[in-house]
Amino acid sequence: MIQVRIPAGVKDGARIKLAGKGEPGGAGGAAGDLYVDVHVKPHELFGRRGDDLTIDVPVTFPEAALGAHIQVPTLHGPVTLKVPAGTPSGKTFRLRGKGGPKRGGRGDLLATVIIDVPDKLSREQKKLVEQLQAATEESPRRGLGVR
Repeated sequence: MIQVRIPAGVKDGARIKLAGKGEPGGAGGAAGDLYVDVHVKPHELFGRRGDDLTIDVPVTFPEAALGAHIQVPTLHGPVTLKVPAGTPSGKTFRLRGKGGPKRGGRGDLLATVIIDVPDKLSREQKKLVEQLQAATEESPRRGLGVR
C-alpha cells in the first residue's frame, strides 16, 4: 500500500507524481513513477470557481428589499453578510479570504443571494402582497416594450 498526501485546495483533475513509486523497470531497472489522478467529490453546500468557493444563499423578499444582515456558512463557521436594501436576486458578494485554501492563503467565498419565493402564503401574507402589488406603479418589464 502507498500513502499519498493530497494537498489542501487541490483541483479536480489534478495529477500528482510519485517519483520512483511505480512498477520496477525491466531487467532490474529502477522503478518508474506513479501518477495519481485526483477526483474531488462535490460539496453539499459549496461549489468552486478556480481558487474561490461559491454558495447560493436564499433570502426573503423583505430582506432583499429592505436590507438585512444575514448569516452565511463558510468552511470555518458562519459569518455575517450585509445585504443592502434593493439587492436583486442573483447578486454575488465577494467575502475575501473566506474560501478554500490556496497557495499563499485562502480564496474568496462568492455568495450569490437568491430571493426565496414561498410556495404558500397565509391569508394575511396574501393580503399584504396584494396591497404591495396595488401600490407598485412601475412594471419591471418596462424596458421590454410590454406591460
